[in-house]
Amino acid sequence: MKYCPECSARLEDKSIGGVERKVCLAPDCGFVHWDNPVPVVAALVQHGENIILARNARWPAGRYSLITGYLERDETPVQAVQREVQEELGLAGVVSGFIGCYSLLSANQIILAMGVTATGELRLGEEIAETILVSREELAHRPFGDLIITATIVRDWLNMTTTASAAQLPRT
Repeated sequence: MKYCPECSARLEDKSIGGVERKVCLAPDCGFVHWDNPVPVVAALVQHGENIILARNARWPAGRYSLITGYLERDETPVQAVQREVQEELGLAGVVSGFIGCYSLLSANQIILAMGVTATGELRLGEEIAETILVSREELAHRPFGDLIITATIVRDWLNMTTTASAAQLPRT
C-alpha cells in the first residue's frame, strides 16, 4: 500500500507502539494502515464415510488440503464455510463442530477451522483442480508436507472426534 485510501496522500513508514506501520502524514488525515490479519475459514469436509481433500487449480499435482476461503462482508464464519463448500465442491454442508483457530503468520491470516458434514453430488468449482476421498485411517497417516496448518487442523479434528466417539460409548 503506497497511498492513503482516505485522502490519496503518500503513506510513510512510522513506528507506532514499537511496530512499523504505514501512516498518512497529511495534517487533516492521520490514517494508519494497521495491516490486521485477514479472516479465513477452513472446512474439513466429511462426505459419507470419507473425507474430501482438494487440490487448488494453482497447486502442483499431489498437493491436497482442506476447503478454504475468505470470510466475506456481512457473513458469519459458519455461513462462509457453507458457502465455500457449496462453491468449491457443489455440496450442501452442515457445520458439525468448531475445530479451532489458527494463525498463519506468513500470509497474515487467522484461520477458523470447522468440521462439515456434506451431502449431494460432488461438482468441482473453478478453483479446484481435483479431489480425493480418504478414509479416516488414510487421513491420519497422510503427509501434508509444508502445509503445516492443514496437518495441525487434521490432527486436532482426529483427536476431537476420537475423544467425542469414546465419550459416547456406553460404560460397562
